[in-house]
Amino acid sequence: MLKVNTGKRMWKYRSYYFFLLPALVYVIIFHYGPMYGLQIAFKNYRGALGITGSPWIGFKHFIDFFNGYYFWMLIRNTLVISVYSLLVGFPIPIILALMLNELKGTYKKTIQTIFYAPHFISMVVLVGIIYTMFSPSMGVVNTILEALGHERVYFVALPSVFRHMYVWSGVWQNMGWSAVIYLAALSGVDPELHEAARIDGASLWQRIVHINLPTIQPTIIILLIMAMGHLVSVGYEKIFLMQNSLNIDTSEVISTYVYKRGIVNTNYSFSSAVGLFNNVINAILLVIANGISRKFTETSLF
Repeated sequence: MLKVNTGKRMWKYRSYYFFLLPALVYVIIFHYGPMYGLQIAFKNYRGALGITGSPWIGFKHFIDFFNGYYFWMLIRNTLVISVYSLLVGFPIPIILALMLNELKGTYKKTIQTIFYAPHFISMVVLVGIIYTMFSPSMGVVNTILEALGHERVYFVALPSVFRHMYVWSGVWQNMGWSAVIYLAALSGVDPELHEAARIDGASLWQRIVHINLPTIQPTIIILLIMAMGHLVSVGYEKIFLMQNSLNIDTSEVISTYVYKRGIVNTNYSFSSAVGLFNNVINAILLVIANGISRKFTETSLF
């Protein structure tokens, strides 16, 4: 009976499923289809032999990675940058959305546009801006330091500065765009609640804490769970563009290591094993975060 009713409902709303079909096909082809190639992580892949013809070697690539010289450095750098980005980059869009929500009229739209604009800057241009601003010869930062009586510093070559430059430039670029989701959630707040709170003498801070924050709490939890699912994933594009031989000790992460071993050195099996390890850790963290959220709150992904 359930299958019959489901079939009838699907036929009744077939036009909606038809619009869903392209997205479903896309996910199957570009997300589930490539999973067939994961088996090369357990093989000594040779292009001439193909995936199925390459010899099976089990967990050798994983063992080599775990025992490798760079293993702990990659784990440390990846976790430090990811956790740093999460601790700084996650709450700032929430604060920004709460502030923008209090603005009114044309002034609000202008401020929103200013904060949204950096999101549309390409990664290459962003890194170029960073290099220009912190240039030891003509950078505005070093010019200010020299005017204050300090020596010029080659910031992009300092391992201790790399993480701060990476994280805060990312916050500047994405905080406005990330705040859009919270602003959308705040638009669902009943204005009568704020009006009643004002009549009762509630301050702006009290209205934010007791009305706005509880309204967007489910959104915050969902986005935090999803962020935990990417905790060990750091995109290689920006780091690779900012990376040099002088800051390699703090800039080399799992994604850049996979790129160099897999694409540059054509060691596809080993890089696939490292990438699979990274994704498994992310999946485990996602499940753990979702379980904790489901236990202590009423919000979860599944």
